[in-house]
Amino acid sequence: MPPPAQALVDGKLVGASDGSTYPILNPATGAEIGHAPDSTAADLDAAIAAARRAFDDTGWSTDVGLRVRCLRQLHAALLADAEPFTALTTAEVGMPGFMMGAAGFDVPVEGLRWVTDLLESYEFETDLGVASPMGIPSRRTVRREPVGVVAAISPWNVPTQINLAKVGPALAAGCTVVLKPAPDTPWVACELGRLVAEHTDIPPGVFNVVTPSSNEVAAMLTTDPRVDMVSFTGSTATGRAIMAAAAPTLKKVFLELGGKSAAIVLDDADVAAAAGATAFTACIHAGQGCAITTRLVVPRERYDEAVQVAAATMESIGAKDPADPGAICGPVISRAQRDRVESYLRLAVEEGGTFATGGHVIDQPGYWVEPTVVAGLDNASRLAQEEIFGPVLVVIPHDGDDDAVRIANDSAYGLSGSVESGSLERAKAVAARIRTGTIAVNGGVWFSPDAPFGGYKQSGIGREMGVAGFEEYLETKVVAEPAVSGSP
Repeated sequence: MPPPAQALVDGKLVGASDGSTYPILNPATGAEIGHAPDSTAADLDAAIAAARRAFDDTGWSTDVGLRVRCLRQLHAALLADAEPFTALTTAEVGMPGFMMGAAGFDVPVEGLRWVTDLLESYEFETDLGVASPMGIPSRRTVRREPVGVVAAISPWNVPTQINLAKVGPALAAGCTVVLKPAPDTPWVACELGRLVAEHTDIPPGVFNVVTPSSNEVAAMLTTDPRVDMVSFTGSTATGRAIMAAAAPTLKKVFLELGGKSAAIVLDDADVAAAAGATAFTACIHAGQGCAITTRLVVPRERYDEAVQVAAATMESIGAKDPADPGAICGPVISRAQRDRVESYLRLAVEEGGTFATGGHVIDQPGYWVEPTVVAGLDNASRLAQEEIFGPVLVVIPHDGDDDAVRIANDSAYGLSGSVESGSLERAKAVAARIRTGTIAVNGGVWFSPDAPFGGYKQSGIGREMGVAGFEEYLETKVVAEPAVSGSP
């Protein structure tokens, strides 16, 4: 395991200013594995002040070469720290080891390298040429400049992915950052701070990590006028609150929020294969992923078959210790999350649903829920409309392509989804009608550092990753100067 968790404020690894801490629990066992500093309001004030000073008074925002060098150092440090970092992730997050080759570690670290390469080649100025607005010959230049101080607020489900998807582009753009992780998973964020402090030339104050347990203390990041932008990933309800809190100071806000994504299976597809694949996906990391497809929408005449295959798939996967090399579905993050999922399982019965498999929490140390397939509900049910964030799949019948599209779009969310068909063109035609930010067609994979990720509707505002994710952290300035006589 890495060193004990410490916050990073103005280049120094520190505890809370009043010495307070809170326990870090292993969700697979419920056992205490460490303590995190319970950052105070004074600590957040100091972190914000340091970030403001580093942006206003140092060359970080203008020195591209320095930023490239420092981000390359951080990338190398993460690779060197990979083994303890991933072990910590399994212990603190309950994330199965197989995910470290994807969203758990490898993809976000590759994303840091990708955005650093982008930084080296990015054109921060574009010449619009000479024109004569209002009869005055002028040369116009479009400049892209960093937003300023960024408050990055991240959730507990895939913390390293989301931490780096915010911190990497923000730092590359020339912003300074205060990172506030979820209290359930502070240690991996603190470890990122330690690597910055000990293995990079990132100047003091450019990157800070604070770990308050109190929402009231954390809310300072959304209201403080010294913060220029809030980048948040988490629930839609919290996203609304952050947007409202940021409104009085008109901060720029990036929000990546909830999802209730539909996996559409058309009548010419291999229904059994699609049902099995969707059930597998719904089990990954105990269903704790905003883009996971948790509504399986299948032809009515193949409904029973799809339910049976999905149930058999989930039964074969089961819930296992995330340290087990064969684990797909580990624990949920906390007692509170387990209780939340259990409340939805009770609701499924109240709404008239049945369990083809699962339907219960598991009575053992830690926070465990059986992988569950719910049948007998329609898309109007709360289980089909609300984000559960557990290993729960709702199977819904459709009556043709138009009906499948209607069901998929009948949601407050629009984050992800999939379409399966024996005809690629038919699948693409259906996918084009789904109001969602990402969608997989016949098994295609969209998750990659160069692909922008985000949602429609109440799934958020803006995009993370890709060029669009980098440009979230830039402002646009137009500079006009008198055109020199005879210039092109």
